[in-house]
Amino acid sequence: MDISDVPQEGNSTLGHHRKALYAKDASGRMVLVPSRGSEVDETVTLQAIQRLNAQADEARRRCVAGQTAPLEVWMWTQRMDLPLLSQVTGIWQWRIRRHFRPRVFARLKPALLERYAQALGLRAEQLQQIP
Repeated sequence: MDISDVPQEGNSTLGHHRKALYAKDASGRMVLVPSRGSEVDETVTLQAIQRLNAQADEARRRCVAGQTAPLEVWMWTQRMDLPLLSQVTGIWQWRIRRHFRPRVFARLKPALLERYAQALGLRAEQLQQIP
């Protein structure tokens, strides 16, 4: 992509920020060029956010019905998925899935709850409530 081809259409999901893209300058070298984004970027980002919100709503419905723990709802609400939560907390995915069970979640030790809360940017008390 040449410098003149870098999209500058604007992307409301970036706010007033820019992102850096690589492009070729006049001498053929790869350089970083600021971009305001494109309509395609905006569409994809909005679709991803819509999907995460739908997953959070579904988890919230299951939590109210007693089928999952608030941990799963908060995970989706904070725009994380299972692999990302596992990576941030250092807890294996199979253990996190187990902690999604309401009875198991209710017996978690305070230190583990604090670990989840810190990863999700919450207080431990908030983590135990349905958002």
